[in-house]
Order: sequence, then C-alpha cells, then structure tokens
Amino acid sequence: MSSKLSALSPIQRELLAALRQNSTNTILFDTSIAESYGLNATDHKCLDHIIRNGPLTAGQITDYTGLTTGAVTGIINRLEKAGYVKREKDPEDKRKVLVHKVPSKLQHIDAKFEAALNDTIQILCKYSDEELSVILDFVNRCNTMIQTHMAK
Repeated sequence: MSSKLSALSPIQRELLAALRQNSTNTILFDTSIAESYGLNATDHKCLDHIIRNGPLTAGQITDYTGLTTGAVTGIINRLEKAGYVKREKDPEDKRKVLVHKVPSKLQHIDAKFEAALNDTIQILCKYSDEELSVILDFVNRCNTMIQTHMAK
C-alpha cells in the first residue's frame, strides 16, 4: 500500500475501494447495454454525450472525449449508420456540421435504463437534501478531477 493510502482513515480507504468498484460496475453495465443495441462502450458514451448536450460538432465531441478526430468521425459514422444520430448543416454557420440525436430511435435505449433509474431514485429518497448536497458536491468534484485527467 502506498504511503498516501496508508495515511487515509479506514472510511476513506473504504470509500476509495467502493468508488473503484462502482466505476467497474458502471463500465460493465454500460457495456452490456451498449452491446445489446449493437454499439461498443465508447460509441454508447459519445451517444449519451450527444443526447445530453447536443446537437454537437465533431470537434466538440473530440474536445470532450479527448479522442482523435479520426476516432470521433468513426464513432459518428457508426452511430449514424445505426440510426441513432444524423448530421445536419449548422443553420448559423453552413461550414459546420452538427450531430443531432434521433429521438424516435432512442426510446428503446431509455427503456433499458428505466429499472436502474427507478432503483436510483429509491436510493436518493433515503437521503436528506443536506446529505444529497454533500454527495452532489463530492460527485461534481470527482467529475471535474476525472475531466482534468482526461485532458492530460
């Protein structure tokens, strides 16, 4: 065990282990969902980013993911071929192409996550707003930290 880890309290070490397990479980769950509708995990997570933040340019997807432009083009091509996204000229700047989600194609994906969403809501209801505020702060800080490491 590194000296930094040994300096942590037992609960801090336990939380680090739980976070690692949560990361693994999330990746495996997302991969199984992605494979069930013919995508790989990276394509699935890029699709999720487009769903939550789109429409996006390929450059914006590249910036977010840290993937090469060639890799992102391949992802968009596969998502478009599968019918999950479509490319359209940016009405503001005809030189740009925006990647849009295709809502009708996404309904069956949402259905696969419904049970997990319902279970997550049940877990959230076990905590007070004050406790959730602390958890949210922690998760947001972890997300920022991971995005910082992705950018390196």
